[in-house]
Amino acid sequence: MFKIIDSHCHLHSLPLDKLGMDLDQVLNEAEDHHVESMLTVSIDAKTLPRVIEIAEKYSQVYASSGIHPCDVHDISENDWALVKRHAENPKVVAIGETGLDYYHSVEYVKTQQALFKRHIHLAKEVSKPLIIHTRSAKEDTIKVLKNEGARDIGGVLHCFTESKEMAKQALDLGFYISFSGIITFKNALELKDVVKFVPMDRLLIETDAPYLAPMPHRGKINRPAWVYHVAQEVAQLRGIHVDEVAATTYNNTKKLFSF
Repeated sequence: MFKIIDSHCHLHSLPLDKLGMDLDQVLNEAEDHHVESMLTVSIDAKTLPRVIEIAEKYSQVYASSGIHPCDVHDISENDWALVKRHAENPKVVAIGETGLDYYHSVEYVKTQQALFKRHIHLAKEVSKPLIIHTRSAKEDTIKVLKNEGARDIGGVLHCFTESKEMAKQALDLGFYISFSGIITFKNALELKDVVKFVPMDRLLIETDAPYLAPMPHRGKINRPAWVYHVAQEVAQLRGIHVDEVAATTYNNTKKLFSF
């Protein structure tokens, strides 16, 4: 029986009351769908302690430490000190998510770039890979990764929705590419081509739960159990068996995040 990993979710953000489930039930549901482990990803300093708490409580959950580019507008030095402190935690296997988002936060471009660079330097300092968010900032994302020596530590461009050319540039820097439930949407034609382009040994899958639920659950609250649908879509697009996708992405995720 195959095993699968959700390489990117936000367990602390799940609206459990709306789901009618507690976190134990969410994780049990994931296990029932062969999700052996998952990475719950930090987005801001305020909720970072909860991210760490969840990872420390559950053996199958790992965490990251970082601040999302859309949450940089009110960051303090105390917030950054918290990110650095938690970066040393053994259950923290990555730094981020970090990166650039010019779609939602164009007025904070300089602040985003500065904090992005700090995340890269921290990742190299603690020898943990980066989780990169990028939206409407293709050129600057690649430029910062190159200029700050991110190749030395590597990482993943998560929930990838950009062009094949950007995927190639990231791959050339040694990064992995992760796909979410967006690839199951009928109108994601160009992105489906990127799925077929990325080498299998550099491909990850994720839910980004509670966001971006895949078909046939689009519009619902996403959860880690549904990462299987992403694996199915990758298999269909590449003409291979879903077990191969599960096994390969499982090994890729373990290799990247060292757990």
